[in-house]
Amino acid sequence: MNITDIPKKWDMIVVGGGITGAGIFREAVSIGLKVLLLEQKDYTWGTSSRSTKLVHGGLRYLREGHLLVTKAAVEERERMLREAPGLVEPVEFLLPVYKGEGPRKWQLDVGLLLYDLMAKEKQHRFVGREEFLKLSPYIKKDGLAGGFCFFDAQVDDCRLVLRLINETVEDGGVAVNYVKVSEVLRNKKGEVVGVVAEDPETGESRTLHAKLVINATGAWGETLQPSPDPKRHLRPLRGSHLVFPTSVLPLQHALAFIHPADERGFFAIPWEGAVLVGTTDLDHREDLSKEPAVAQEEVDYIMAGVHHYFPAVKASAKDCVATFAGIRPVLSEGKLSPSKESRDYVVWKKNGLVTVTGGKLTTFRRMAWETLKAASIFLPKTKEVKKKEPVFRPLPELPKEHYGLSPETWRRLYGRYGDSAIALVKEAGPEDLECVPGTHTLWAEIPYVARREQVRHLSDLLLRRVRIGILCPQGGIEHIERIRKLCKTALGWSDLRWENEINMYNGLWRSAYWLPSDETCEEKK
Repeated sequence: MNITDIPKKWDMIVVGGGITGAGIFREAVSIGLKVLLLEQKDYTWGTSSRSTKLVHGGLRYLREGHLLVTKAAVEERERMLREAPGLVEPVEFLLPVYKGEGPRKWQLDVGLLLYDLMAKEKQHRFVGREEFLKLSPYIKKDGLAGGFCFFDAQVDDCRLVLRLINETVEDGGVAVNYVKVSEVLRNKKGEVVGVVAEDPETGESRTLHAKLVINATGAWGETLQPSPDPKRHLRPLRGSHLVFPTSVLPLQHALAFIHPADERGFFAIPWEGAVLVGTTDLDHREDLSKEPAVAQEEVDYIMAGVHHYFPAVKASAKDCVATFAGIRPVLSEGKLSPSKESRDYVVWKKNGLVTVTGGKLTTFRRMAWETLKAASIFLPKTKEVKKKEPVFRPLPELPKEHYGLSPETWRRLYGRYGDSAIALVKEAGPEDLECVPGTHTLWAEIPYVARREQVRHLSDLLLRRVRIGILCPQGGIEHIERIRKLCKTALGWSDLRWENEINMYNGLWRSAYWLPSDETCEEKK
């Protein structure tokens, strides 16, 4: 939809197309409101495409005493596992225990027991050294006493947000990317009456009217509404990951560690055919409008963890296929180290502008409920939020004709695309119902999302609609001619536009999704 085609009058305008904004959008439309969602860049461009891909309670929050944050997250994890099969899936973690290193066995056992109690199910067990080594043969053996097995869940964070947005649009909401809210309009009493929206690439603008504006812009939150507490402000914290092929890190299970440098939680997680390793926690002092990128000190930190726990794996940073960095919006007084800051969320409201920021991917729905509760005084009377209803539509049964796809592939497609998965498969040729090498993505997904999901740039398609850009070497550029052929009709780009997009994508990938330089990074061991 072009900005000039957006209707002018709304009950609510949601600013921000990440998980927080998408969750609010979903819940608000479900209670009968006329809602517009606007995103200044692409959906999930910010934090919501750059997470560790976990739907989890966060064991480290228990360690820091944030019991309520962990409890809420565990409850939401269990709910999402029930409601979104194929999108949110259980993942078994291994947590090694070493003699004289890191937390003691009893401390970890107590933490995992609390985790189980919150989930209302025993989900952890301790195994001895020999069994642990069978489960993780490449782990450091010196001092290994055994370890714990426990469960959490993982997700494709982009597809989670996009499924929320897509199903909400089908239910009557309107969402538009590449539209920036440059100003919140107020009347003489200071009450919100609308916004000025503009397309940052074309320069077109439009005045839109609503008595309620939801500011769900994450780390950008204080650009629309300053913190009401002069002592607490948004503190952008950067978390980065390296992505390795399984040929380099051949892990069958996810592993959780305590990083030897600072005793922070640290992960190596099989995901979508690759292995994610991270994350870091540093103050991000760069321009938020620019694509964040991993710094050399983060590469060194991550590789130090890899070398410490996998000494038999002769991996170096140059063996990774991609990197990515994201910015966490944390409300802070600036007195704590980044890793000790609370990940809880806050809601501010004043005269029709409601800001929600902070929080975790896992608790997006609770954040939406709290936001709508705070916003209720600015809204027309609506139906009550039905907290017990699933957030996603129920899925139909598998079609009688399986089109040569396994039940596991159908489950994955249903999880990411809902009931649209059937149309995706029916529109594809047999040769496109195979996976892009090194990934779990079907070739057929690429033209389908290009046609239906407001793709403006090649980076939108390859980094967020599908994840080829972080799963394939060189951002998947070796597949670009096939992708171009598949998407020629869907995108309608001229040959010149394709060449420009490919060049822009290559430049972006090298600057923000690869190592800090093209030199071989000799890690500090």
